[in-house]
Amino acid sequence: MGSLQHRLSAQPQASQKLQRLIEGRISQQGRVTFAQFMEWALYEPEVGYYEQGSPIGPDYLTSPHLAADFAQLLAVQIHQFWQILGSPTGFSVIEMGAGSGQLAWDWLTYVQTNYPPFWQALDYRILERSATLQRLQQERLAAFADKVGWWDGAEQDGIPDQSVTGCFFSNELVDAFPVHRVQVQGGALREIYVEVGESGFQEVVGELSTPALRQYFVRLGIPIESYPEGYQTEVNLKALDWLEWLARKLRRGYVLTLDYGHTADRYYSPHRSQGTLLAYRQHSTYADPYVQVGSQDLTAHVDFTTLQQVGEILGLQTLGWTRQSSFLVCLGLTERLAALSQATDTVDISQVLQRRQALHALLDPIGLGGFGVLVQAKGLTDLERTHPLQGFCEPERTR
Repeated sequence: MGSLQHRLSAQPQASQKLQRLIEGRISQQGRVTFAQFMEWALYEPEVGYYEQGSPIGPDYLTSPHLAADFAQLLAVQIHQFWQILGSPTGFSVIEMGAGSGQLAWDWLTYVQTNYPPFWQALDYRILERSATLQRLQQERLAAFADKVGWWDGAEQDGIPDQSVTGCFFSNELVDAFPVHRVQVQGGALREIYVEVGESGFQEVVGELSTPALRQYFVRLGIPIESYPEGYQTEVNLKALDWLEWLARKLRRGYVLTLDYGHTADRYYSPHRSQGTLLAYRQHSTYADPYVQVGSQDLTAHVDFTTLQQVGEILGLQTLGWTRQSSFLVCLGLTERLAALSQATDTVDISQVLQRRQALHALLDPIGLGGFGVLVQAKGLTDLERTHPLQGFCEPERTR
């Protein structure tokens, strides 16, 4: 691995500062859970990964940055949510974790042009914990200053309980929540901690930091302690807190979650023995989360079974679960592709081909098309709850 000083000298200045900051904290307080390490690495003010500007483009691409069609088709579905609820005069759409603001720009532009009554009823809010990203979003969305408002992480508990009628939605949010990492050792479930050694960060296995980790698998009915020696995986306890918060704030409406992940039987299969945690940097993936801390993204896949199970307990009823490719096709993506084939000679063919390639990327089953899409609801009448949803015309029931 080389000396610590050599590795530091090869890192950007902000990354060096963050690494020294985290090392100092661990030296003072002792080992920390991986969830705490990940929290610092991604969200530490000024030097955390998400606090250094938009990572989208330099490190990875997301659905909204391939084509405006993604945001537009989301608008089609959320407009239907509004209609199902009786087209109320006040309807909040709350985007959680808006990244660069590109999705919001495309979404708002489309709604303003195509759904004037919905536009009049709309109150668009962005919930963003990163001050850096919030500033970037405000610059990009300046033209919509009279329609868009922001809540930061410190303000989110200032939102009154049972106050939101509308839709909470997120795209690649839950995968960025800090996760605990656990390992099977001697027939028992243990937790992976981070400490500081002579050459930098190193891992050590110890007792569980909270009984909630074992309870997580009990709820799922997964006998993880019987798994092979050395089996590792992740547990996203932050997602449970997030669901509880959503259930408290939502009075009547929907939660729409798009992210990459699996049902629990696939996520916690004995054959997935090293979990799903990955680092992203410059369009490549890495297995080592301790390299260039603060200069690479850290993510873990989403356990959609838990989102559904815990959501039901909290009063968020599951209305649909499918894959992104099916979701977008049901909302009209195939028709958009067909229209491109009718392009006339007056259209720039290079732009047509670029957009066509982007739409196919949204459908790729081993890429963005394989993302999970989950819709949950609260406070709906029986008639509203059973109303067919346009994006879930072919729901995926088991996988």
